[in-house]
Amino acid sequence: MKHFDLVIVGGGMVGQALALSLAKQSFNIAIIEPNNPNPTLNDEFHTRVSAITPKSEQLLTDLGVWSNIKRKQAFAATEVWDQNSHGSLKFDTEYETFNHLGHIVENDAIQLALYQSLQATQVTFINAKVVGLTKQDNGYQIQLDNQTAIGCQLLVGADGARSKVREITGIVTTDTDYQQKAIVCNIKAKKNFNKTTWQRFLSNSIIALLPLGEYEASIVWSAGNTLADELMQLSKEEFAKRLSAGVEYRFGEFEVVSDIQAFPLIERSAQTYVKEQLALVGDAAHNIHPLAGQGVNLGFADVIELSKQLGSNKSKLGDYGVLRKYARARRLDNELMAKTMTSLNWIYKENNEPLRWLRGFGMNVINDNPTLKSFLQKHALGNS
Repeated sequence: MKHFDLVIVGGGMVGQALALSLAKQSFNIAIIEPNNPNPTLNDEFHTRVSAITPKSEQLLTDLGVWSNIKRKQAFAATEVWDQNSHGSLKFDTEYETFNHLGHIVENDAIQLALYQSLQATQVTFINAKVVGLTKQDNGYQIQLDNQTAIGCQLLVGADGARSKVREITGIVTTDTDYQQKAIVCNIKAKKNFNKTTWQRFLSNSIIALLPLGEYEASIVWSAGNTLADELMQLSKEEFAKRLSAGVEYRFGEFEVVSDIQAFPLIERSAQTYVKEQLALVGDAAHNIHPLAGQGVNLGFADVIELSKQLGSNKSKLGDYGVLRKYARARRLDNELMAKTMTSLNWIYKENNEPLRWLRGFGMNVINDNPTLKSFLQKHALGNS
C-alpha cells in the first residue's frame, strides 16, 4: 500500500490550489478525484463562474497560476438597486488605491490553470472514488472503488457540499434550506455592462449579472422554489424576456446563449472543521448563499490559512493542535459571511412598508458615505 504525507479528496479549484500550495513546501501529496480534473475550455463561456476577489487573485498569483488563466473579466464597480424602495448602492474604485474590485472567471478556467501548474510538481492524481476510511495511529487508510487502498498522515476533505469525507468520518452539519433555487445561464445584451456587476432586488427574487465581456454575462437568478420552477419551464426566449424586464431593460433585450440550469440553495456548516489528522476545506466545511459570490473565495482563504499553519508548525503532520489553529482562524470569518448572506436574503425578501423604507434609507446612507462604503467593500474584498 502506497503512503503519502497528505491526501486531498477532491480535485476542484480549492483542492488543487491547496495541493499546489503545499507541493511548494515539499509535501508528498495525492489528489483523489473521480471526475476529470483537467477541464476543456470551449469557445463558449461556461455557466459556472466565480467573482474572484483581489485576495484570491493574490493567492493564485503567488501560486504562479493567475497569468495562465485563459479568460477573466475585471470589474471596477458593483451596482445594486431595489424594486421596492428608493434605495440604490454603488461600490467602485473612485476613492481607493486599487483599480478593480475583482474578476469574473469561469470555474473551469481556474481549474485548468491549476491543473497545468500541478503537472510541474510531484503531486499524484488518482482517478477513483473514496468508499471507506479507516483511522490509524499514523493517519488514515483510504479505500478506493478500484479495489486499492492508500495511506496518509493527513487527510483533507475538499470534496464539496456533499462531502464523502465529512459523511464517513461522522462530522455533522448545521443546515439552512432557503427553499430557493439559483438559476444560472449566460446571456448577450444590447448594451455594454461597463465592467460592472449588477444586482437587482425584486419582490420575489434577486438577479445578479456578472460580466464575462463587454456584452456577455453570466446570470444568477435566486428565486423561491415555486417561482424558480416556473422560470425553468419557460423557453429560452420567454426566459430572456422575463430577465430583461426584471432589470428594467437597462441593457436592452437579452439573448440566452447557453443551457439554463438550476440548483437548490442551502447554507451548510460543518460543526467541526478538523479532527486528529483530518481537515475540511471549501464547501466541504461551509456552503453559503451565492448572494455576494463569495463561496470559492472563502475556500481559497481556507487554503491560505491551512498552508500557513502546516508550513509554520514543526509538529507532526496532522497534529490536532495545529489543525485547530486553522479551524479557529477560519470559522469566525466563514460563519460571519454565512450569517450576513442569510440576513441580507431575509432583508430583501421581506416587503412590508417600514422595512422597505428602512432598506432604501440604509442603502442610500451607505452610498452617500465614502468612508463607510470604502470600509465595507474592503472587508468584502479581503483587504481589511
